[in-house]
Amino acid sequence: MLTNSFLQAAEIIDVLEQNGNEAYFVGGCVRDLLLGRDVQDIDIATSASPDEVQILFDKVIPVGIEHGTVIVRNNGVSYEVTTFRQDGTYTDQRHPDKVTYVTNIEEDLKRRDFTINALAMDKHGEIIDLFAGKADIQKKQIRSVGNAHDRFLEDPLRIVRALRFSSQLGFTIEKHTLAQMKKLNKEIATVAVERLTNEFTSLLQGDFVHIGIDYFIEIEGYRYVPIFKDHHYLINKLPIPLTPFYSFAEIIALFQYLHPEIKIVEWVKAWKCSNRTKNEAINLSEALMYYHDKGIDDWLIYRLNRSYIHSFVHLIELLFKEKNLCVENLLAAKDAIIIQSKKDLQINGRDLLELFPGIKQGPWMKEMIEQIEFNVVTNQLENNKQVIKEWILCHPPEVN
Repeated sequence: MLTNSFLQAAEIIDVLEQNGNEAYFVGGCVRDLLLGRDVQDIDIATSASPDEVQILFDKVIPVGIEHGTVIVRNNGVSYEVTTFRQDGTYTDQRHPDKVTYVTNIEEDLKRRDFTINALAMDKHGEIIDLFAGKADIQKKQIRSVGNAHDRFLEDPLRIVRALRFSSQLGFTIEKHTLAQMKKLNKEIATVAVERLTNEFTSLLQGDFVHIGIDYFIEIEGYRYVPIFKDHHYLINKLPIPLTPFYSFAEIIALFQYLHPEIKIVEWVKAWKCSNRTKNEAINLSEALMYYHDKGIDDWLIYRLNRSYIHSFVHLIELLFKEKNLCVENLLAAKDAIIIQSKKDLQINGRDLLELFPGIKQGPWMKEMIEQIEFNVVTNQLENNKQVIKEWILCHPPEVN
């Protein structure tokens, strides 16, 4: 029984078929439908060329047209529509040197990575399954399409993708596929770091992350990824039981707490993380250290970014085995704090200069504002301009 999201996407297939083309739902969306999982993205494969797809639809984005992919917008939803193709050799171990368009879905399915992803389905729900993908779904196993050695050499990221699928689905990895992952583990080092980071982040977020990490250790993949390759001991320092992470920044903060000799900036540089990930890792790391020293109080909650509270609670559970922290309670406590940022203080730098006209601007201003901020957050000082001014006059800056 097709869900509403597939029925809506079928409108694209209708247009393609009405113009003499074949078209099918393909890949992960079919797999997830069979598994009863939420389907995030619906992909379509078609015999129509990319040029023809662009002619047939009004709203298109030729985002991956060199590989036969066009994004079609329909009713506010984006769908990747890719022409049936065969891949040539993979000199760069990422993109095929040459893409050859073909006219049948069978050839297209042969190029895919794992049997559970090599499924196609027509708009009526009939499934094309050339490699026993449905049986593998029933067995809850991940198995390569065709020769596993060739599939992994074409694109070694598929080794990490197998780990990711095991983490997300809780599936075992078929023994011959796993054997080739072990044999070719060195090839992981050839994958662009940005691609590794994206895939590894998804692995860490899986509901069965402990399974994915166990396989990661079994194939010794940690020997060929940033940071871990120079510090093999780290992989055995992960807390048990391991539960899903919310972000890559979380794993950085966790190891920063466990092994502060490896600085956050090293993690960020080695894994080519974004500034957002760096800032999140710093905020979480500071919160962990504060918690270690003083536990939970208003100052910790105030300084902890609201967006990172779920990650903070998860890290406290992993590192301190604390089960009584509640995200909702922390959010409520954060809302209850009298100010939410320095901007809410009823005093600013201009006021300080007016109070002490004979003192030049300098670090003393920042230090005083921070002290006032702390006192207000911890309820030692009312956030009232006159009250704060009186406090300042009683605690004048010590400036040489």
